[in-house]
Amino acid sequence: YQTHAVEAVADCFAGQPRREGLNYRLDPGRAVDASGQAVAALESAGFKNADLALTPGQMLENIHAVQRRQNLPLSAALVKTKVCDINLDVEMETGTGKTYCYVKSMFALNARFGWSKFIVVVPSIAIREGVFKSLEITAEHFLDDYKKRARFFIYNSKQLHNLESFSSDAGINVMVINVQAFNATGKDARRIYEELDDFQSRRPIDVISANRPILFLDEPQKMEGGKTLDSLANFKPLAVLRYSATHKTTHNKIHRLDALDAYNQKLVKKIAVRGISVKGLTGTNAYLYLESIEVSKSAPVARVELEIKQNNGIKRVLRKLSRNDNLFDLSGDLEQYRGFVVSDISALTNAVTFTNGHALVAGEATGDVSESALRRIQIREAVKAHFEKEQALFSQGIKVLSLFFIDAVSKYRSYNDAGEQPGEYAQMFEEEYKLQLAEVQTLDDTPYNRYLKGIATTQTHNGYFSIDKKTKRMVDPETGKKSLEADDVDAYDLILKDKERLLSFDEPVRFIFSHSALREGWDNPNVFVICTLKHSDNTVSRRQEVGRGLRLSVNQHGDRMDNPATVHQINVLTVVASESYKDFVTALQRDISEGLSERPREANESYFTGKVLKTAAGDVEVTPSLAKQIYKYLLKNDYTDDKDRIADAYHEAKKEGTLAALPPELVAHADAVFALIDSVFSDAKLPLPEDDRKAKTNPLNANFEKAEFKALWSRINRKAAYTVEFETPELVTKCVKALEDELKVSPMQYTVVAG
Repeated sequence: YQTHAVEAVADCFAGQPRREGLNYRLDPGRAVDASGQAVAALESAGFKNADLALTPGQMLENIHAVQRRQNLPLSAALVKTKVCDINLDVEMETGTGKTYCYVKSMFALNARFGWSKFIVVVPSIAIREGVFKSLEITAEHFLDDYKKRARFFIYNSKQLHNLESFSSDAGINVMVINVQAFNATGKDARRIYEELDDFQSRRPIDVISANRPILFLDEPQKMEGGKTLDSLANFKPLAVLRYSATHKTTHNKIHRLDALDAYNQKLVKKIAVRGISVKGLTGTNAYLYLESIEVSKSAPVARVELEIKQNNGIKRVLRKLSRNDNLFDLSGDLEQYRGFVVSDISALTNAVTFTNGHALVAGEATGDVSESALRRIQIREAVKAHFEKEQALFSQGIKVLSLFFIDAVSKYRSYNDAGEQPGEYAQMFEEEYKLQLAEVQTLDDTPYNRYLKGIATTQTHNGYFSIDKKTKRMVDPETGKKSLEADDVDAYDLILKDKERLLSFDEPVRFIFSHSALREGWDNPNVFVICTLKHSDNTVSRRQEVGRGLRLSVNQHGDRMDNPATVHQINVLTVVASESYKDFVTALQRDISEGLSERPREANESYFTGKVLKTAAGDVEVTPSLAKQIYKYLLKNDYTDDKDRIADAYHEAKKEGTLAALPPELVAHADAVFALIDSVFSDAKLPLPEDDRKAKTNPLNANFEKAEFKALWSRINRKAAYTVEFETPELVTKCVKALEDELKVSPMQYTVVAG
């Protein structure tokens, strides 16, 4: 799928003659000797990208061919901007490797057309560091594939010798630059436009633009301000390629791999939600939290947290409850629990019912649920989810990481006269971790038990935050005046440096605490649990929250766990939400749906006409006649509604394998026709995250293997249908009698109101 994205870019320039970097006279500038006298500078040669030889008409024709291949809407014209005449959009979902794709595209463009000068423009230092790291770790991979090594560097106005090499080197050269380096009023940012004494009185921007570079914009939606676009025009790019999962402004879109494609093709993790909701309990302040229902060989038990009177005061304790347990007695006669006797525990509905009528579903908390209590519950659930995944994946060599987002450093690490102290959440984590560890760890001498014993509680979690340069203390990142996002530079620097080390079992850190501003730029493939310990707001969408954990995991050898048969058994991201499963999923699906706004919504003749059916024999264009047949097929079988949108009936029939037969003209291309119909978006196609509290299956016990049970089962495991017949006259007679005897009709009443 990444190769398809690379081919889409390269094919847009089909017909461009291959020419190695054109030699040009590099501006030598004005050099000075030790006494300050001007001396003649040595002239040197530069190598720039060859100009585009294709006409606008040829470019548009190429773009149309690429768009038809993917059934994307055809561009009416080349979309020109103040930056450049060639503007191509590539849409790729978070976690599918867009950085890898655009780096590979550079090698492909060099191999096919000889272009060698590329600039990656990013909106933040965080993403800049991530891109640079990707260039480092893929260098050997691309050397194997293309027999070339790219020279890459981060632009720094204090290290302008790199620009000299960027221009004079004939090989593949990549410069990574963040917008702040050329689009700000600060002294350092202005240097790119100034004649600098330490650069032979040349302007860096002139040296860059002379190379006619190809620009790759990473997350372009964050760089659409007028001033930024004016600044980018100074680079005089040959072409601009924009890569994002969420484009705000559309140009010529040549590739699409959106959230729906990524999920359906199993390119990202499956999402499971462990919801937590606070339920009002009228007339009582009895605190209760139902963690889960456990199924064993005997009757199911409920893991419930309640308040218990102890010698040193009232504490909240997790207890396993069975049917008929009296919470008043268990709590030490706390009055608030009078009348709370367990009447039923259902593993089917994941609920506990009490004799006083109150009921709790797993994940619900009632009574006096403070902010602190809710956060503790979230931390406990995240730790529990972590251990569940770790127990299943440890033997496969996959290290599990859990990520906590918090909104203030003080919640994780506090500072006072006594020095550095664990914050509220760090203390909660260590307490809950120890309790859960005691349940998980056994006395058996297994590799997993040895692994757990070798990790100290204080060392298995770490915080990644900005560091104050004077005090060396963790601090909250600064937020720009016009932005809600914080550029947590030090945090990214730390976490990026640790990115690969965190994947090793030798590294004790398994739980990561970071600021809620941690978004694009860092996503470790082995994050399996995400827990947001912050007030819900509108600055971070649910899709952004889960985005840091969508990438498919890797084992200790670095092998990606992407086998189609097991990918979604291994790669499941659990999100511990501070709201109910239903509320979180509704918000997440809304975010995804909004991100799919460019997907076609109507399955009509005009949409189908001109599209391409991918068949084993080759591509087949959908003629107006074929388009009409597809449309009539959907209409005839009620597979579309009055607005020509795909109806639920179509998706249900396809799922059950009961789709109506296609007309003879379409039968030969059945798979391709249904694939084309599926490209039309409907809400029914949105991925539905699993409920991580789904009903538990009852484990088989020893009786299952007994001959007596098997004999009984062979007699009762048949489906039986019973039919009841009524004599119509008799039924009518009885109905009439019942109506006469039991139907009560109140007489009509009139109320006279004085005028």
